[in-house]
Amino acid sequence: MLELGHEGYEVHHVADGREGWKVAKSEKWDLILLDIMLPQLNGLEILRRIRQVDSTVPIILLTARDSIPDKVSGLDYGANDYVTKPFSIEELLARIRGLLRQTKIVELKTSPTLHISNLTLDSQTRIVTRDQQSIELTTKEYELLYFLLQNKGTVMSREQILSDVWGYEFIGDTNTVDVYIRYLRQKIDRDFEPKLIHTVRGVGYVLQDSNQ
Repeated sequence: MLELGHEGYEVHHVADGREGWKVAKSEKWDLILLDIMLPQLNGLEILRRIRQVDSTVPIILLTARDSIPDKVSGLDYGANDYVTKPFSIEELLARIRGLLRQTKIVELKTSPTLHISNLTLDSQTRIVTRDQQSIELTTKEYELLYFLLQNKGTVMSREQILSDVWGYEFIGDTNTVDVYIRYLRQKIDRDFEPKLIHTVRGVGYVLQDSNQ
């Protein structure tokens, strides 16, 4: 990672998973590059543990494996981006800059509490409630709801959702968005009124109070 140092980043490098987990939880990091194939403790387990104690640090997964299940597992565990080896240092640097820039924008513009109708999301505690009932969401469901709340009343295309929520250049169709919208609807809309997630045929989705 000498190239990162040359770009002005202060880098702390460890060679195995157990040491990586120890270092990850010991300080507040601006960004974490995490190799899935680490000895002693694999990267996905480290990612899972990090997300239990820190929901905000940007994490990019590095791996030599290019299978869809690995990508899905990493993103479901809360990774912000995914780079498959071999990769160019220019690509990695661009992704790092993008995530750091996105993090700064969120820090400046985000209100701690987002709400629409009787749905509330507290971004500091990550607690989501609907009609005063607590709702448990997976990491990716939470991030999808968070994005929709930030853009409530605005129709978002599937491509926009993939770019902002999954944080990587998606290879394949946009069915992933449809699947997670369905998961989210089952939790926040199925047993409540008014319905909040609406499909705009041929475009995407919008979060809005259907009674307004």
